[in-house]
Amino acid sequence: MDALFWVSVLLIVYVYGGYPLLLAVWSAAAGRPVRIRPSSAWREWPAVSVVVAAHNEAARLPARVTNLLDQRYPGPLEIIVVSDGSTDGTWAALEPFADRITVLDLPRGGKPLALNAGVARARGEIVVFADARQSFTRDAIRHLVSNFDDPTVGGVTGELILDCELESAATDSSIGDGVALYWRYEKFLRRQESRVWSTLGATGAIYALRRDLWQPLPARTLLDDVLAPMRVVLGGWRIVFEERARAFDRAARAGSIEARRKKRTLAGNYQILALEPRLLVPLFNPVWLQYASHKIGRLLVPWALVVAFGTSAWLASQAWIYAVALILQLGFYGLAALGGWIESRERDRTRADELTTPSGPEGAQLRTRGIPRITGG
Repeated sequence: MDALFWVSVLLIVYVYGGYPLLLAVWSAAAGRPVRIRPSSAWREWPAVSVVVAAHNEAARLPARVTNLLDQRYPGPLEIIVVSDGSTDGTWAALEPFADRITVLDLPRGGKPLALNAGVARARGEIVVFADARQSFTRDAIRHLVSNFDDPTVGGVTGELILDCELESAATDSSIGDGVALYWRYEKFLRRQESRVWSTLGATGAIYALRRDLWQPLPARTLLDDVLAPMRVVLGGWRIVFEERARAFDRAARAGSIEARRKKRTLAGNYQILALEPRLLVPLFNPVWLQYASHKIGRLLVPWALVVAFGTSAWLASQAWIYAVALILQLGFYGLAALGGWIESRERDRTRADELTTPSGPEGAQLRTRGIPRITGG
């Protein structure tokens, strides 16, 4: 029982503390920088296809397409919007851009099939993947593509910046501080993994792959931005992190929304192991240690937490250290429950306020007051 407790604790500490420390030392001692030509050097920029898969995003797409058309990319740029069974007038919303973009209107099949169709239609050497909700800085695509100067690079992920990370931006998220802290931690890991060799996936809002490395996704894929890049890594290529290529988005408004996203991420990581069991084999996975520490470790941590709680409760009467461990866990879970209860109360109060907000221009002004506007320069 003692061994189970300590193995569980050491696993949790390693995944969230030891592994980041290992990465920091590793990247400092043996980092492999990406070979990018100086900005002053002449180059023939490759053709790029941007694929945006969207379902009922008519309200957002005009601004999104405008943002992509405004990119300062020196080479040929193709924009493909894949409407995944949209019923909200997406085609009509994009009609003003008909001579500058390609729109594929598909029956509802899900994002993975929409991405497959977009890549099949793409003519660019590099495919950039984007969502309808975010916006790019004007040089984002150029910074992504510059990394492909290095022949070992098969893909590049940009940096997603949430409104809760910006001191100058207001946010309506009740969990903004926690999300900002976690997201900075996650980007630290990606930055170090990239320097060592390769990240373990990409940010779905902004990433690029060599078109000839794309493998069609299964229809029920949950994490296309992890499965597609990891298949590239299994082929011996790098996926690198480019922090100069930036996209902007809002944080989840409530803990319940973030919890659903986390559950989907966990389920998606289990699914990827079923689809690509080679990831578990060091002989086939060139980033096996990173994958085992970052991805598989995260899947094991919930079980380790259960084991640590159960064993500390069993051993609490036998030694003071287990009693202290039990008290700390009870305090942690109690604070988490209290935070959830407070958020639930605030959410109910917000709904009540919305029901009593006047209609018409006065109500519209009240509803929109304080909504942040995120722009990329």
